[in-house]
Amino acid sequence: MTVPAEVEGWRHFYSGKVRDLYEPESGPSDRVLVVASDRISAYDFVLSSEIPDKGRVLTQLSLWWFEQLPVPNHVLSTDVPAAVAGRAMICRRLDMIPVECIARGYLTGSGLLEYQHSGTVCSLPLPEGLEDGSHLSPPVFTPSAKAEVGEHDENIPYDAVVMMVGDDLAARLRSLTLDIYSQAESVARSRGIILADTKVEFGLSSSGDITLGDEVLTPDSSRFWDADLYAPGQSQPSFDKQFVRDWLTSDEAGWDRVSPPPALPSAVVERTRSRYVEAYERLTGRTFS
Repeated sequence: MTVPAEVEGWRHFYSGKVRDLYEPESGPSDRVLVVASDRISAYDFVLSSEIPDKGRVLTQLSLWWFEQLPVPNHVLSTDVPAAVAGRAMICRRLDMIPVECIARGYLTGSGLLEYQHSGTVCSLPLPEGLEDGSHLSPPVFTPSAKAEVGEHDENIPYDAVVMMVGDDLAARLRSLTLDIYSQAESVARSRGIILADTKVEFGLSSSGDITLGDEVLTPDSSRFWDADLYAPGQSQPSFDKQFVRDWLTSDEAGWDRVSPPPALPSAVVERTRSRYVEAYERLTGRTFS
């Protein structure tokens, strides 16, 4: 993993798959600098190759979505040190809730695999006869338990969330997640994009308020599909790291899925960068620069 950048006035204290977190060397202790790197992960590995501008896309798209959503969020300022300009935000430090809150409006990914095995997603029974890409109406809340870096998040039933955080908070998390999905799905659809599913994370502020944290509605946390190309019954082209996953599982890569993944060819890096930038530009209506 790339060594986190040194940022004047801030002390690095944690790195995830993509983000690096810093705390002030002096000043308020309730603040954290969240920096999105250009790292990319796949199949629970952080790759040695990076995707240029990916961190800037993730940060700028998250900031745009935070403005669209009528939900309290953790962003305090984008006035960040020059070393991380464009890819960082100063945020309120939260007591993060250990649940990945996922809303699915379409059946695919790990949800499809569970459905094919048991007819359920996170123990929720679904109608018979669904296929890859089938529309789910209404959308469903399918939480997962957060895993350590290098481990895979585990889908869990709603009852498990209740056991972890209690009835009231579990119900609030489900309601907020589905509300965010519905609002974002409508915005994306108006721009010719289908929001198939999304993951959001919440934390509690110092006053106990539920607050939207981390990133939101980016290609790393959501599946975005081109509405013009949508065709149920097959894998849908998506605005994310699909090119990376496809290449890693190709004969050309020769990867065994056990050892660290090989470096990505430059063509795969560039196509992936272009896909992230296209997602940003189509959703926001802005030119990425």
